[in-house]
Amino acid sequence: MHINLLSPLAWVSDSVTQFSTFKNSTIKKSPAKSCSFFCLGFILLAFSQYATAAAKIEHWQTPQGSRVYYVHTEGLPMVDIQVVFDAGSANDGQQFGLAALTAGLLDTGAGKWNADEIAQRFENVGAQFGVSSSIDMATLSLRTLTDKPLFDKALETMQVILTKPVFNEADFKREKNRTLAGLKQREESPAALASIAFYNALYGKHPYAHPESGVLKTVAGLKVADLRHFYQKFYVADNAIVVIVGDLSKQQAEQTAEKLLSGLPVGKKPGSLPDVAMPVKASEQHIEFPSSQTHVLVGLPGSYRKDPDYFNLYVGNHILGGSGLVSKLFDEVREKRGLAYSASSNFIPMLKPGPFLISLQTRNDQTPQALQVLNQTLADFISKGPTEAELTAAKKNITGGFAMRFDTNKKLANYVAMIGYYEMPLDYLDTFQQKVEQVTVASITDAFKRRVNPQLLQTITVGKSAEKSVK
Repeated sequence: MHINLLSPLAWVSDSVTQFSTFKNSTIKKSPAKSCSFFCLGFILLAFSQYATAAAKIEHWQTPQGSRVYYVHTEGLPMVDIQVVFDAGSANDGQQFGLAALTAGLLDTGAGKWNADEIAQRFENVGAQFGVSSSIDMATLSLRTLTDKPLFDKALETMQVILTKPVFNEADFKREKNRTLAGLKQREESPAALASIAFYNALYGKHPYAHPESGVLKTVAGLKVADLRHFYQKFYVADNAIVVIVGDLSKQQAEQTAEKLLSGLPVGKKPGSLPDVAMPVKASEQHIEFPSSQTHVLVGLPGSYRKDPDYFNLYVGNHILGGSGLVSKLFDEVREKRGLAYSASSNFIPMLKPGPFLISLQTRNDQTPQALQVLNQTLADFISKGPTEAELTAAKKNITGGFAMRFDTNKKLANYVAMIGYYEMPLDYLDTFQQKVEQVTVASITDAFKRRVNPQLLQTITVGKSAEKSVK
């Protein structure tokens, strides 16, 4: 598994779909001998029109206590399966990078197969398999055709990876060295440096503070025994969620979930994460970097998945900076003043409050002006809220394309995994548009006044200081 170390932060404008920022994810795929991946892709394209706007999510527990979330879809002879664990980097302790490296080694060897043999088994049946790790969670995902011989082989391979990873010393050293090389390369990325400093500023000693891929000192100190211990502690049935979306009957889904997790000890869930403390005051940190552009990040801890203010903050942010070319930030920073190519804002909800983040890049000598415009635009929005016309346009934009956000099994599986992991209501997708429509100018203004305090904003800039740029 390849870990993307240059993106310790990854956010999307639609934070609804960001149930976990799969920043370290990779999918292994190649033409299959029996049924090629290209055949699978063609089927997916041909039948995506049959995806429905609402999904009936069924939920139960396995005898071992694992939660299962199942959606039956027809017309597409395939299934997407995810097994999600509360095993993200928030569980690293002081061994930063441990969760990501553990996830990365799962498919390098399992049972009697090495990495090449595992890849070949998936290729032979036209299946896609991936492992990803984020701050909150780790996920194993499989997409396969439901034809029984193909399905059975893909499922068996996934089950062995899940329950019998080898953690071979040679594989560990290779992946560790690859990670260390990426961490050194990360030091040359102003965007990565800004992201790391931003999370540190927001979260201090909280488990959300450190980069998922770790830092040089902690990764260098990891041993293969540490990964085995982490796996044994967190990859257990009581800590697992299974998501099944596709053309399987409920009985088949029940059998699939139980087979996947057979061989895992029951174990227990990890303890709760500590609460996130808000910064006590605003701060500004500049990191000198020899670049022509300065990366600017401004924000503070924001929203969490079960936040009662979520929809007010989400719709409000869509107007402020989440809607791209028509947002207030883009208009003020780019259109009116040409200070940046782009400017955006996002709430990134997680198990505990994730960041509220405003970001832009600007020419070094324009940094003070860009920051002034950014802060003034935010202050005006908090004070006055949006106009009725802006709210109406935002609602149409959000609800108008909502069904397209889960018009394939894979997209729907991602939503269901988010709903399952964060224990959201099963009718979340059915009620989403209704809750968006219930948002008002007054409710947005009230939520932003209570939740976004300009006196607590943390500001990170990475680039040449304005004085040096002028000289």
